Amino acid sequence: MMFTPHGKHLIAGEWVETDAKFVNEPAHGAPSSFSMGTVDLVDRAAHAAEDAFWSYGYASRKDRAAFLEAIADEIEARADEITDIGCRETGLPEARLNGERSRTVAQLRLFAQTILKGDYLDVRHDEALLDRQPMPRPDLRMMQRPIGPVAVFGASNFPLAFSVAGGDTAAALAAGCPVIVKGHSSHPGTGEIVAEAIYAAIQRTDQHKGVFSMVQGGKREVGTALVQHPIIKAVGFTGSLGGGRALFDLCAARSEPIPFFGELGSVNPMFLLPHALASRAADLGKGWAASMTGSVGQLCTNPGIAVVPTGSDGDAFVAATAGALKEIAPQLMLTSGMAEAYRAGKERFENRNSVTPVYTSESEGRQASPNLYEVTADAFLEDHALTEEVFGPLSLVVRVADGAAMPELARGFEGQLTATVHMDEGDTDLACDLLPVLERKAGRVLFNGFPTGVEVVDSMVHGGPYPASTNFGATSVGTMAIRRFLRPVCYQNLPAVVRPEDLG
Repeated sequence: MMFTPHGKHLIAGEWVETDAKFVNEPAHGAPSSFSMGTVDLVDRAAHAAEDAFWSYGYASRKDRAAFLEAIADEIEARADEITDIGCRETGLPEARLNGERSRTVAQLRLFAQTILKGDYLDVRHDEALLDRQPMPRPDLRMMQRPIGPVAVFGASNFPLAFSVAGGDTAAALAAGCPVIVKGHSSHPGTGEIVAEAIYAAIQRTDQHKGVFSMVQGGKREVGTALVQHPIIKAVGFTGSLGGGRALFDLCAARSEPIPFFGELGSVNPMFLLPHALASRAADLGKGWAASMTGSVGQLCTNPGIAVVPTGSDGDAFVAATAGALKEIAPQLMLTSGMAEAYRAGKERFENRNSVTPVYTSESEGRQASPNLYEVTADAFLEDHALTEEVFGPLSLVVRVADGAAMPELARGFEGQLTATVHMDEGDTDLACDLLPVLERKAGRVLFNGFPTGVEVVDSMVHGGPYPASTNFGATSVGTMAIRRFLRPVCYQNLPAVVRPEDLG
């Protein structure tokens, strides 16, 4: 089915049009016009969210779970239309959009089940010790409470799973926090139809209409107004290091600083240990090529660096990777701006004498073809620019003298979302030396796999030390994501007649 956007903002249950417009840049089909966001719309949405918090923030877990389930139902009811507009706007294949929609729906349902269980509240009780000397101990109870309205910035590379009803929104709503989404301008039509699904769920479950609003587009002052609005108590963001750092600084500069949960970038290094290379260099090379070029390399977990020992086994791995890359046809990137940034990243590598091209290709327009380069460990550590993410199918081989040099090289990396170890039985001692270093560098450490693909489960951590994310104690994927939008409250000598039901 064909979805035709109306191009309006959703502000506390009203579809609002503004005079200024912007036009999307679909990969297929005719462009559509959308109303431009304003500072006034942000203010209206924020006040509506604060008003909604006094009912939604104190609603039962059962009611909030029903709301999350209703959002999932309404998204599924629009499945074909969501896939259609998503494919038109982003150029992503139908299978990818269907999979991302399924993940988004499953995530909403998982969070619903999580809050019904109640474990996330971390309820604690220390009974009074009235006879304790020299002073009695009061009755103390503690649980997690929602922090208030949350701002969420939609991601460019995940039009569903990290955008309007994605992980940040689902986690905040599960916690009891109203949400204001700033939709991403690269897929506003997709954002609009998902917002329609959320609004239908609001009506179906009789929620306060201020529990969700979406502002589309707008200049920089719209995002600034959102993160600096005194009603907003936290921000969720997935995007570039530069944009995220600017918003992070704005949050910190407020008269009341607030947490900024930003995912900003990662090169996700892989360490190929000697025995693993000796036994399966070709398979590892082919696997890496497939992982680095999946979704045109536009994934936050794209493995952009492989650390490989010098020698014939390492040479075989590099050759197998290059051979596999030659078979991959040009692919359409999400936006023309991303394609331009990808070409600029390639030029950055081409202009360095320390870098050796292994396989290069030309990319034109919105298309991107893969590129592979090689550098010595010493040159890599001396040039910080080589550690910076290139968003797209470009990767770098870092050659170390031998496996024993890997732990020291690993210490030179900044924070990462993931780090991967490929090992066989003979690599155990080296892996044991490497693991403590990687634990300090990454939120997820993988063995004998590739990091693209993030499971939405209780144990997942999608975050890491800066600059991978701005809060190393948090995750944007998995049920622990809800904790970002909660804070502990202790109740002392709380009378039973006013005790919240969740405290027991």
